Amino acid sequence: MNRINQLFQRKPKDVCSIFITAGFPNLNDTVQTVLELERNGVDMVEIGMPFSDPLADGETIQSSSLVALENGMTIDILFRQILAIREQSQIPIVLMGYFNPVFKYGLELFLKKCELSGVDGLIIPDISVEEYELSYKNLFDNYQVPLTFLVTPKTSTARFEKIKNHSSTFIYYVSSASTTGKTGEFSAEQLIDFEQMKSEEIKLPVLMGFGIHDSKTFKTACNYFDGGIIGSAFIRSRKEGKPIVDFVGEIKGIRTETVLR
Repeated sequence: MNRINQLFQRKPKDVCSIFITAGFPNLNDTVQTVLELERNGVDMVEIGMPFSDPLADGETIQSSSLVALENGMTIDILFRQILAIREQSQIPIVLMGYFNPVFKYGLELFLKKCELSGVDGLIIPDISVEEYELSYKNLFDNYQVPLTFLVTPKTSTARFEKIKNHSSTFIYYVSSASTTGKTGEFSAEQLIDFEQMKSEEIKLPVLMGFGIHDSKTFKTACNYFDGGIIGSAFIRSRKEGKPIVDFVGEIKGIRTETVLR
C-alpha cells in the first residue's frame, strides 16, 4: 500500500505536511531537512522541484527555487537525495513541480525513477485532469505513482467529479485563488467555502494548502479538512535560520525548547 494511504489509515485527522524546496538553502540540505521534520512530528513532506517559472508559487517559494537552481539542483540529484532519505525513513514523500522540466526530462523515465526511489505521489499543477485522463493516466498507472489534483472554491462540479474519480491518495484544496505565501487570517468568505467543501461527499482525505502559516491557521485547516500543508512559512523560517523543532512546535501549538547540539 502507498505510504500516503498508510498514513491516513493510521492518522485520519490533523495531518501536518510541510513543503520544502529541494536544494534550499544549500544543495545538500534536502535529506537532513526531511529527516529533521519527521523527527519533530511532521507526517508528510512535499518536496518542490525548483523551476524558473512557477505558476502557483508566491515570491517566497519562487526565490527559494532560484537559490536552489543556482546551487546546482537537478532532478537527478533530487532522486539521489530521495534514495538517501529512504535509507533512513519511510515518511510519505510527494514531489511538487511543473510539467516543463518533467517533460524535458522524459515523463516515462521520470515516473520510473519516482517508483524506484520511493516517491509516493506527484503534484503537477499544470497537468489538468482532462489532459491526464486523455494522455497520461496509463503511464502514471504503469509506474504506480499517483497524481494529486488541486481544487479551489471555483472548481466546477463536473471537473471536481473527474478529480475525485482519478484520485487515489488525497485531494489538495487550495484555500484561495492567489499564489502561495499569503499571511493573515482566513476571511469570512473563505470559511463559507471551507464549510461547503467539508459538506461534499468525498471518499478520500482532503488537505488544505495556501495561507497556513501559524498554529491558528493550521487549526482552522484541521477543523474543516483532514490536515494542512505549510509551505511559504517554512521557507521563510529557513531563510531566518529558525530551528525546525521551533517552527513545527509553533505550527502545532506546542511549546518547545531548542536543544543545542
